[in-house]
Amino acid sequence: MKRASVWIGTAIFGISMACGTVLAQAPDSYPPADPDASPPAPRAVDISSAILEWTPPALAQLSTQAVAKESFTLDRTMLAAAAGMMSDSDDGVRQAIHKLDGVSVHLLRFGAPDMVDPGQLEAIRQAYHGRGWKHVVSAARADDAEHDNTTDVWVVMDGTNVRGAVVLFETPKSLTLATVAGNLDPIDLLHLRGHFGIPRFDGDRLNSERR
Repeated sequence: MKRASVWIGTAIFGISMACGTVLAQAPDSYPPADPDASPPAPRAVDISSAILEWTPPALAQLSTQAVAKESFTLDRTMLAAAAGMMSDSDDGVRQAIHKLDGVSVHLLRFGAPDMVDPGQLEAIRQAYHGRGWKHVVSAARADDAEHDNTTDVWVVMDGTNVRGAVVLFETPKSLTLATVAGNLDPIDLLHLRGHFGIPRFDGDRLNSERR
């Protein structure tokens, strides 16, 4: 288990437009019923599944250019097992994990720098914007050609709680899209950075969501 945990940590997030309680209408066709009967009640949608399973179409297009790709999803059972292995010093991380419904990660590696079409990256960013996600982090670092990277973070808020978050992390030869779903305080999301393939990012603006 320890080796698997390390592997998950080194591996390097699908989205719903709604936040809070999400409802979908039942199918349009029903068997004949009493015309005086009440209409069928709306059926609740699993918002966490909707968040984890959706990815921007441009990500699939980029994956065709990658020389290596890896995707995995960790459900509540897997995450609970990982939390149980953590020491008392990781209490903040462990508490955040218990609020998660799942983590989904997609990692693409490219054969040479600058193979990623900037237009496709912008399409990924616009996809989250179009679905109503809040862009809370945009950061670029250019220490040298080997370590240039760009990080974007979007969240779906339900009041002061984070129902879903996406971290898009780009380097010259790789792209990571990590999605989390659950019912988190913004500080919980900060605790999760660097775990389960979720890239690290600056959390100053996200931390301000608590105020």
